[in-house]
This record gives sequence, C-alpha cells and structure tokens, in this order.
Amino acid sequence: MASRIGLVDMKHILSALTLLITLTACKTTEPLYYHGSYNKAVYSYLKGDDASPENQIASLQQLIQQASVKGKKVAPGVHAHLGLLYFDIGNIEEGQRHFEQEKSLFPESTHYLNFLLSSRKGA
Repeated sequence: MASRIGLVDMKHILSALTLLITLTACKTTEPLYYHGSYNKAVYSYLKGDDASPENQIASLQQLIQQASVKGKKVAPGVHAHLGLLYFDIGNIEEGQRHFEQEKSLFPESTHYLNFLLSSRKGA
C-alpha cells in the first residue's frame, strides 16, 4: 500500500513538472526591430497603389515616431525607403538625410545607399 501511495505522488509530481516545463517553453522573444506597418508601405510602394508619396511619407514618419515611443529600434530599410520617397517628390535634402540616417543605423547598407545616391545624382 505504501508503494501505491508513492506511485500516485510520483505521478502528480511528474504531471506538475511536465506542466511547468511546457509553460516555461512557451515564452516568446521580443522582435529586435519595430516594423509597424512597414511591410504594407513597401507593398503599396512597389505595387503603385493609389497611396501618394506624401501619404506613404506620413505613414513611415508615424512608424518612426511609434518606434521611438515604444523604445524600439526602427526596422532596417525604413529610413532608406523614406529617403526614396523624398527623392520621388523632389525633396533631395530630406532624402539624403534619411539615407545618412539609414547608413548610421545599419552600416552594412552603406555601399548600396551610396550607389542609390550616385544614381540619383546622375539622373
């Protein structure tokens, strides 16, 4: 009888341990960057939707502001995309400023952004 009680207790302990392991394994990690509506903005830009460059600029500026409020880093490409939109509407200074911001946040993008800058100047 004593061994039977010990077996029941062992089953309860194992069940509780299994539940504990399962619950701790479900922890999710926070994303490294804040994307907000960035994917939608890129899709809209590439598809050529009715969204004007000004509306897309406002959307991306809002995304940057939201990231700042949440204490998150802006996703790679946001400032570069914003720079391209500024170039599209003829605001060269803002376009260059956002390209420089992208390069400072993500140095690996420097060569590509320099290429884009030189091609914009040549156009």
